[in-house]
Amino acid sequence: MAKILIVDDEPAVVQLMCFILERVGHTVTQAFNGQEALKVLGVAPVNPEAPLPDLILLDVMMPIVDGYTVAITLKNDPRASVVPLLVITAKSDMRNMFSALPNVKAFFNKPFDPKSLREAVAKIVAAQPPA
Repeated sequence: MAKILIVDDEPAVVQLMCFILERVGHTVTQAFNGQEALKVLGVAPVNPEAPLPDLILLDVMMPIVDGYTVAITLKNDPRASVVPLLVITAKSDMRNMFSALPNVKAFFNKPFDPKSLREAVAKIVAAQPPA
């Protein structure tokens, strides 16, 4: 199963996504804003020893560092740019902002159906080349 990083500022949403994904065997870590995510990923500050996940579930609207800034920062980082992103948002008009980013593999709207989340994650993980 996959190693997944969930980045969202709503603790209840993170907890629910963790429950859904861990239940099917994924290993999940979490960050509650973009700054935390970049640190966990070893991007800012730079830490080449930080393990990278197989997938990042990334909320758009967050305090401190928003999801779009995280996505751009990851795109420009040679090590982290290969990690696929599943962008999660309550605003469907955000798709255009992310459309030019090659690491964005899918979009997911809040509120979400647990089965649809599991299926979206499985589809992205299955499409990735083996490490």
